[in-house]
Amino acid sequence: MEREAIFERIEQLHGEMQAKRQEINNLRRQMPPEPVLNYILLKQTGEPVALESLFDHRNELLVIHNMGKKCVYCTLWADVINGMRIPLANRAPFVVVSPDEPQVQREFAESRGWQFTMLSAAKSPFTKDLGFATENEKGIYYLPGVSAFTKQDGQIYRTSYDFFGPGDDYCSVWHFFELLPNGVNKWQPKYNYL
Repeated sequence: MEREAIFERIEQLHGEMQAKRQEINNLRRQMPPEPVLNYILLKQTGEPVALESLFDHRNELLVIHNMGKKCVYCTLWADVINGMRIPLANRAPFVVVSPDEPQVQREFAESRGWQFTMLSAAKSPFTKDLGFATENEKGIYYLPGVSAFTKQDGQIYRTSYDFFGPGDDYCSVWHFFELLPNGVNKWQPKYNYL
């Protein structure tokens, strides 16, 4: 194929992809809201905080489910989210929740320069109840992703959720790499890029 024909095909596929993405978004908005408990999480100081208080006098909330310090991929996602924290928080309050103990979280967040609110679900069924943790004979396995919540008449509802993984819409670095002649080229996230 010639360059112009390839570009036209790319544009056509982009249009189809955007239409499918909009269809997915519309379907998500049609899902019946799922009532959830007012879970108690822990601040990095160890102080308890209720899920309802995270709405910060608004009626929408995003919770990023992070697997914790041991996951280099989740670290990459959190690095990217740190760069988006200002526009995200302008639209809706958001927090990052991981299974790490508060002190581990605090030290790791400081070492990364993260400036968003991070909470611990170490002593809460929150992550498992929302489907971002599974348990088997080897222990608990955490899954990364995001949940969207609303609060109406004192009741909290989860309205939508999605899982994270390489190439998803939530971590843009993969899309930049795919523009390069060799694509991702086996690149892997790291704790240190220097």
